[in-house]
Amino acid sequence: MDENKTRSKHFLLLVYQSFGIVFGDLATSPLYVYRSAFAGRLRHYQSEEAVFGAFSVIFWTLSFFSLFKYAVFMLSVNDNGEGGIFALYSLLCRHGKFSLLPNQQASDEELSTYQHAGYSNRSVPASSFRRLPDRDKKSKLALLILVLMAASMAMTLGVLTPAISVVSSIEGLKVQSNDLNHRIMVALAGVLLLSLFVLQYQGTHKVAFIFSPVVLLWLLSIAALGVYNIMHWNPRIYEALSPIYIYRFFRLTGIDGLISLGGALLCITGIDILFTEVGQFSASSIRVAFCFFVYPCLVLQYMGQAAFLSKNFSAISLSFYASVPDAVFWPVLVIAILATVVVSQAVLSATFSTVKQCHALGCFPRVKIVHKSKWIDRQIYVPEINWILMVLCSAVTLGSQDTTRIGNAYGIASMTLIFITTSLISLSIYFVWHKGLALALSFFILFGSIELTFLFSSYIRILQGGWVPLLLSSIFLFTMFVWHYGSRKKYLYDQNHKLPMKWILTLGSDLGIVRVPGIGLIYTHLANGVPATFSHFLTNLPAFYQIIVFVCDKTVPVPFVPQKERYLVGRIGPKSYRMYRCIVQNGYKDVNENENEYDFENALIMSIAEFIQLEAEGGGSGTPDGGSIGGRLAVVKSSENFGKRFGISKSNGFEGTSSSSLNITSSKSATLLKLKMMYDEQESPEVKFKTRVQLTLVDTRYKDSFVKEEVMRLMEAKKFGVAYVIGHSNSKAKWNSPFLKRFLINIVYSFLRKNCRAPSIALSIPQTSLIEVGMNYTL
Repeated sequence: MDENKTRSKHFLLLVYQSFGIVFGDLATSPLYVYRSAFAGRLRHYQSEEAVFGAFSVIFWTLSFFSLFKYAVFMLSVNDNGEGGIFALYSLLCRHGKFSLLPNQQASDEELSTYQHAGYSNRSVPASSFRRLPDRDKKSKLALLILVLMAASMAMTLGVLTPAISVVSSIEGLKVQSNDLNHRIMVALAGVLLLSLFVLQYQGTHKVAFIFSPVVLLWLLSIAALGVYNIMHWNPRIYEALSPIYIYRFFRLTGIDGLISLGGALLCITGIDILFTEVGQFSASSIRVAFCFFVYPCLVLQYMGQAAFLSKNFSAISLSFYASVPDAVFWPVLVIAILATVVVSQAVLSATFSTVKQCHALGCFPRVKIVHKSKWIDRQIYVPEINWILMVLCSAVTLGSQDTTRIGNAYGIASMTLIFITTSLISLSIYFVWHKGLALALSFFILFGSIELTFLFSSYIRILQGGWVPLLLSSIFLFTMFVWHYGSRKKYLYDQNHKLPMKWILTLGSDLGIVRVPGIGLIYTHLANGVPATFSHFLTNLPAFYQIIVFVCDKTVPVPFVPQKERYLVGRIGPKSYRMYRCIVQNGYKDVNENENEYDFENALIMSIAEFIQLEAEGGGSGTPDGGSIGGRLAVVKSSENFGKRFGISKSNGFEGTSSSSLNITSSKSATLLKLKMMYDEQESPEVKFKTRVQLTLVDTRYKDSFVKEEVMRLMEAKKFGVAYVIGHSNSKAKWNSPFLKRFLINIVYSFLRKNCRAPSIALSIPQTSLIEVGMNYTL
């Protein structure tokens, strides 16, 4: 009984919280829908029949897409509970074999989040069309471009949504002051938007509790206004709920009515967030909130505005605020401004998440992903994107003469995203759920044909502001594609130039070099083999650390990787070589919540120690090291006893053992230790105040003396410090490459690499422990 009561409370809490994140954009659409719909030549149809017809179009558009397509069907589609464009792409990569991600391994399929009941394709006959991804690699590239196009439109919405929402809310001041200059309103909107972007770094955890109450109050207000306008101006508006009024509308307006669909579709802007945020809440909580509260409130508001306009058509330019009674005008204006701020915040958070997912899939230049433990779950902040969006949003706001032009741009971006989502769902029906091709085509025809009609009416308005999303999305798409192209060429170069295990074995256990105390982490994109970076380092400096770990930070096409399955550890060469491999698996939505590098170092050391123990017990599953000769790579998962032999202590500043590339913390040299501490303090003053997490081996009882000796050596090396070795590459296309390839690699990709974050920043590598190895890539 208590358990059911707890579940009910949790469910109601999810319903309540969803108002502030999911429905803000959809709820503020009444501010500008009618004005955008009646822009252009449709404003010449000043009759009750035209207004009734426009409301009927809006009502059935809202019902068909929001209620039927998204609330009923789309919310049932998920990838381990997650929704959105990348969830669909992930499903197609895993079950449709469309993946272009590097380092794909058979061990990926062993993840608990990889396979799902009903999604397996092993028992499905492989038709010629289902084998298309295997036969034609261009189909994989085409799908990736389609997904990146959707992502670029989502980023464009991150520019347009704050602009149209905030400007539309502030335009209500015109109702009370006809002499108010447009520039003054734009300036007020600009100040509000700048404040919103500047405060992003602080996070929204301190004010997030007011998001849901603000949107709830807004929905109740517009519903009450709708009921008032229906009763006061034209109770007959309920007749327009009949679809017959759509036929009458197009019979009356003809081609002008078709063009007006580009404005009417703004009533469904934001419905993609229902699908995107399903993982943060739940499908049932979003359905309940939408069907029983949001949808009725919106229908009442659109009916009320239509009733008002049927008697006051001259007020179409400010239809929402003109329909607000004077007695409640100022409270409604304040609530509207607050609601649009909440909407803008939610859209910016969604844009940061989109960029993060693109980056995880290797399709976006390196950026800094900021997440703090005190922030809201899954909330991230990307500084570079925040400032770019601020500049673009300010430019759109200052450059727009009115919100109608922004609305035209907004409609194109939103409907393009909706149409691409429909296309991906159709592909998923066939390749993921293995339904018939006829069913997939039927779904696409049912929804896609209607969406294409809206798209056509939107693209007619390209010259009236519709070019903005096309320009912005083209820039975003081009940037992402070039980064993916250059990164993939680099990976293929590394794959073709990796060192054979035979070369490693011929060097002997000391590798023909001086082995100094400490641990060296060599970062590589390769999940198997030894990267050329290692040989390049030894060629120029024939000395390396006692313990060598090749670290591959890879993304698996799943939303999240459970922590216990994140580290895959193996051995390279015989035990005497003291060389290991660690593959750090991440999902495309995983957020690194470690506040310092010591958490990663300790987790890595414990994973290697656990691997050593399991290897001795025969618990590791051996798999050949790709391209190796005579060597084996054993990959294991963390066991139930993981970490129980270790103790963790915390210290501040330079107390205790330090982790640095200098590795001079020997007790025999107090002078060198002092010099090292001075170096760390000068190079990174913040280290002085950082909490350090020290790892100690508490339980030293091992059945196998060789296991104990190897683990003790590992811990001893950890005391001397950990160094991070990464490649500092310079990429150039071959001199005889086609002109387009040389342009993309030598100019565009090179420009992006020089102006994005360094690999050490993107990987959160401490600068005082960093060693960079110069590498030239001829692609």
